[in-house]
Amino acid sequence: MAAPVYPAWVGRWISGQWRQRKRPPAVRPTRPLVLANKVANRRELAGEATCLTEMSVMMACWKQNDFNDKSCAEEIRVFYDCVAKAEKERKEKKDEYALSLKGNIPSSKVNRLLRRFPNITRYV
Repeated sequence: MAAPVYPAWVGRWISGQWRQRKRPPAVRPTRPLVLANKVANRRELAGEATCLTEMSVMMACWKQNDFNDKSCAEEIRVFYDCVAKAEKERKEKKDEYALSLKGNIPSSKVNRLLRRFPNITRYV
């Protein structure tokens, strides 16, 4: 298979011969172009609040019954069931996230990986 043949002006354009003045000097970085061994700590986004309606119903019941737990046993049970269910879903989601590693990695995990695999600063 033969290589494609381009017009002569394409070669001059790519090589920079079409410019009248010389190329600007190469940019020299002030620091070495390597990754740092840590990243800035960023707060992870807070999850959405769960069981708010159950909690508000429970607190309204307490207020009506002068904070008597016996009168509000059903509302308290519903609230604790909701909290347990939300905690179980959160743990499953966390395990699923750990296995899939899609999306952004938290800064704490990035720092842990960078401590484990630091940059090579000298050659052997």
